[in-house]
Amino acid sequence: MHSLMMLFALAIACGIRFSIPPTSQKNWARSLFFFLFPPLILLMTSLAVLCMGYRGEMLGLKASWFSYFFAIIFLFFASFRLIQMFSQAWLAQQEIQKYPQKLVVAQLARIIDTEFPYSARIGFWNSELIITQGLIDLLEPEHLNAVLAHEKAHYNYRDTFWFFWLEWLRSITSWLPNTKTLWQELLFLREIRADQRASKSVDSLLLAESLLQVAQQVNLVSPFNFRERICVAFHEVSAQNRLLERVNLILDEPESSSFEFSWYHWTILLCSLMPFFTLPLHD
Repeated sequence: MHSLMMLFALAIACGIRFSIPPTSQKNWARSLFFFLFPPLILLMTSLAVLCMGYRGEMLGLKASWFSYFFAIIFLFFASFRLIQMFSQAWLAQQEIQKYPQKLVVAQLARIIDTEFPYSARIGFWNSELIITQGLIDLLEPEHLNAVLAHEKAHYNYRDTFWFFWLEWLRSITSWLPNTKTLWQELLFLREIRADQRASKSVDSLLLAESLLQVAQQVNLVSPFNFRERICVAFHEVSAQNRLLERVNLILDEPESSSFEFSWYHWTILLCSLMPFFTLPLHD
């Protein structure tokens, strides 16, 4: 019976990922649901099977070693990846401590002496701001202030913390259909959300101009490699092909409702706990 539970959870996970409706609309709740629910249902089912054990019966069907062993392997792999990512994140935090701090447009930041234009938030809940000297030299104060407003938005949304856990789920279920597509969509929406919040405190045109200036300069200087698990940056080189789309969205000022996650979305996600409701059925 436990094997049927595992197969059923796998079928649900794959079915949901295959059923993503094609749409050009940028919707945070839609992307987050299709990304989150499949790995959560697999994790919860594995935990439920682990709790029930390999002995006994469920609805008249005997438990087996196969499903129990599969659940242990999956949970062990998930735990290993989590420990590995925590280790990498801790090392990244230790690394940035060696860089000096100073005030940049009234914000405390760690300065990295490189010509590559770069800014990011690094950390877990209370992330730190890092800026390269190349970015400070490239931008005028008003444009630099727009970039810092974007980074402040990442801090307010605690993006480094939440995307650490999303990255963990992505890493343990990268084999599921459409994982890469949904992950890239969430990363893009994360930047759009930060742009939108920044535009409430700075001129949208300044923010768009800053993004274009940084994008132009990164192609002219030596790359700076600092892609960590707990890092969110103003300009991702990997997202260069969506630069124009992002600039247009900054200037169009999209509605904030597209980034709301309502109570019914949380209710649907809580359905991933359904495997635990089967525990009383196990004898």
